[in-house]
Amino acid sequence: MTISVGDRLPAATFMTMTADGPNKLSTDDVFAGKTVALFAVPGAFTPTCSAKHLPGFIEKAADIKAKGVDTIACLSVNDVFVMDAWAKSQNAGDEVLMLADGNGEFAKAVGLEMDGTGFGMGVRAQRFSILVKDGVVAELNVEAPGEFKVSSADHILGQL
Repeated sequence: MTISVGDRLPAATFMTMTADGPNKLSTDDVFAGKTVALFAVPGAFTPTCSAKHLPGFIEKAADIKAKGVDTIACLSVNDVFVMDAWAKSQNAGDEVLMLADGNGEFAKAVGLEMDGTGFGMGVRAQRFSILVKDGVVAELNVEAPGEFKVSSADHILGQL
């Protein structure tokens, strides 16, 4: 079942890269007591994700944070090393927290996974964005297959 507005995010563990190497973050570490703009992409280094999705959030980070967002987070079903390399290649810096959902457990838990096996990609996250307030879904934007509209930085900015 897909998560809905008003639902609390399920407990999950993400991996992030730090100066000391890979680090685990829990759902509470990321979302408790904060307003978070979370967006998910089907894969790091994929065309739309690299050309539009992540760059849009990097470019609009100051505007989004000025509207009360504490953290902007990007989630993908990739490993932490791929997410780190992608962040560096996109010059994400500290603007976007890169969350590796390596086994797709969070994507499945929120009901927003997609089957990309026909493209050799396995199970991935759908393209979506969620505005989360203290662990609770305030806005949920799920893209139709092949679309890039409602999960964009501009769309989230309009919802703030």
